[in-house]
Amino acid sequence: MSITIHIYYTGKNGAAKQFAKEMTESGIVDAIRSEKGNLKYDYFLPMNDSETVLLIDSWQSQVDLDRHHSSERMEKITELREKYDLHMKVERFAQENNNESDEAFIRK
Repeated sequence: MSITIHIYYTGKNGAAKQFAKEMTESGIVDAIRSEKGNLKYDYFLPMNDSETVLLIDSWQSQVDLDRHHSSERMEKITELREKYDLHMKVERFAQENNNESDEAFIRK
């Protein structure tokens, strides 16, 4: 069962976008993507909120996510969240590996 986390980072005056940009340009995002068990780590911009950035973060297991949360990298992420004075809303989803019932609705 994989775990997907949606984190909505919200700030003022473009702070959330600057945060995502620094995360990417500093190499932190690439390092997270190379961590054992990471399936996805991507930022998106909601069309209806210019002060929010959405992070979609997926992991193979809770063990992998816990390892990520206890890494030194999390300290740097926390520092950047503070630097940009970001507030967060989090949604968590657990997904079974069987999505066959959805196939009829997906155009490929």
